[in-house]
Amino acid sequence: MKNYELFTIIEPNLDNEETEKVIARVEEIVKNLDGKVCECDKIGRKKLAYEIGGYTDGFVVNQVVSVPEDKVIELKRQLKLNDSIIRTMLTIKEVA
Repeated sequence: MKNYELFTIIEPNLDNEETEKVIARVEEIVKNLDGKVCECDKIGRKKLAYEIGGYTDGFVVNQVVSVPEDKVIELKRQLKLNDSIIRTMLTIKEVA
């Protein structure tokens, strides 16, 4: 399994409890794909550089996840299905 860095922007209009549910759902998706969440950094609410889907800010979460390579496409697909997630970016985490 490779390590990936998953950068997620969640809708800003959700309260703390709903935001935590979205983060937990992302972790559940990773675990259902035989992966694991190694790190989770909740950066918080940030102003976006440009408007995305009518939002000018969002709640930013940066996670390091370990997922089998053949499950990456399914992970991306399932993240897109969540309406509370504005944008995601998944990159390979380079080992120093």
